[in-house]
Amino acid sequence: MTEYRYDTQCLIDGHDLDEDKINDHFQKNFKGDCLIAVGDDTLIKIHFHTNTPWQILEYCASLGEIFDIVVEDMDRQSRGLKG
Repeated sequence: MTEYRYDTQCLIDGHDLDEDKINDHFQKNFKGDCLIAVGDDTLIKIHFHTNTPWQILEYCASLGEIFDIVVEDMDRQSRGLKG
């Protein structure tokens, strides 16, 4: 089993988004790894491995509209099951 079970991804559509501030918030407030938060001031792509994907999605939703949401169970995938 991996340390962080859920591969959590989404896009954030908003205004005045700052990928550096989002990165800092993730580092300070969430346990996980493999963070990618890239984009511009209106669209940010998030990718993060965590055990609490609902917290990630809640935070992202506070920044703007979230869409293309994917939460995959990497433990199930490693056992050959659908994630």
